[in-house]
Amino acid sequence: MNRTFSGLLRKLTLATLMVTSLSAAAGDWPSKPLTLIVPFPPGGGADTIGRYYAEQLSTALGQPVVVDNKPGAGTAIAAEAAAKAKPDGYTLSLATTGQLTILPNLADNLRFDPVKSFTPVSVLASIPNVVAVNSKLGVKDLQGLIAEAKKRPGEISYSSCGNGTLCHLTGELFKSLAGVDLLHIPYKGSAPAITALLGGEVDVAVDTLTILVPQIQAGKVQGLAIAGKERSPLIPDVPTAAEAGLQGLETSGWFGLVLPANAPAEMVQRLNQEVGKIAQLPETAERFAQNGIVVEHTSPEQFSQIIKDDLKHWGEVAKASGAQIE
Repeated sequence: MNRTFSGLLRKLTLATLMVTSLSAAAGDWPSKPLTLIVPFPPGGGADTIGRYYAEQLSTALGQPVVVDNKPGAGTAIAAEAAAKAKPDGYTLSLATTGQLTILPNLADNLRFDPVKSFTPVSVLASIPNVVAVNSKLGVKDLQGLIAEAKKRPGEISYSSCGNGTLCHLTGELFKSLAGVDLLHIPYKGSAPAITALLGGEVDVAVDTLTILVPQIQAGKVQGLAIAGKERSPLIPDVPTAAEAGLQGLETSGWFGLVLPANAPAEMVQRLNQEVGKIAQLPETAERFAQNGIVVEHTSPEQFSQIIKDDLKHWGEVAKASGAQIE
């Protein structure tokens, strides 16, 4: 037996043993606590979704599902941690539109592949973004913001929930569509980004409906437009971007559950079934609606295609808008 063939045989044997081991483990899964990685700090829409599903899955699976918030680097830190975890079903990750379909189009040094590094389970929810301003800016509507920005190019600042996130690219898309130049100030998550808006550190915020609704309802900030197809019943007086005179600004983001690549099919199917049951609970729709979140459920195959399609779409948007990670 030559060395080349012998080495190949050893590799095939090891691969077979690994698959056999994972398959055997799948039969006893889960037998210990699980971890759900969330790419943002506590307080935002992603955290709300992650913690709710972690709570429900803990009951469904009979083992605690512990949320591990890993913000930073435009969600790359969380994605890299999930990608390098063992595919044994004990590390789950809440993936986002920005993390898997926008960031890869803006960064060259990522240590994960948005398609090859993960096993999609299901989309869990979606949330539209909102453009809001600090009242001290003195604008009353979206056209007023555009007019002011054109008078002061590069002076008006906007916060996002991080470099390479949907918040970021929605802001860049707004700049491109409106023909204005705003100064991008990224933060590590939605909560600090909106705190900056409330404190007057930035003039504008582009963030999720979930995080901005309480501030708009309380009159602390002014909502100018929803980047979606419909108005929200939570803030019915805030028009869609199209209604406000800006066509093309529709950027609802999805949040989905993924496992590391090569996770056993039995675990993927079990998780898909469980999140499907959770999605059908009246409590889920009621709780999410209060936060402007739309409940979703897909098959693993549908989610995989969504990732591929959005990766292409946001690549085109990033190129057209000239978005960059500062």
